[in-house]
Amino acid sequence: MNLIEINKALSNQVRIDILHWLKDPEKNFPPHKELGHFNFGVCLVFIKNKADLSQSTISQYMAQLQNVGFVTATRLGKWTYFKRNEENIENYIQQLQKEL
Repeated sequence: MNLIEINKALSNQVRIDILHWLKDPEKNFPPHKELGHFNFGVCLVFIKNKADLSQSTISQYMAQLQNVGFVTATRLGKWTYFKRNEENIENYIQQLQKEL
């Protein structure tokens, strides 16, 4: 686990907001009618709309969160769905407690 890279990813308020929103997708995003629920995560389009950012910016943000292991992506057709990786987030918190 690279704390420096993770901290870089977390150094942006929108990326922190995204992690917060993904913690409770039912509360923060509209229902995913095609899939019936958030089993695969939240569609990138809904994250983009909530963040009010361009497609390229939100894709870059999600790639950064995915690269540090804080979200996982599932591709279904032309859509990509993102979920938090709770295990990696918890490992990061534990590592911070050990290091600091």
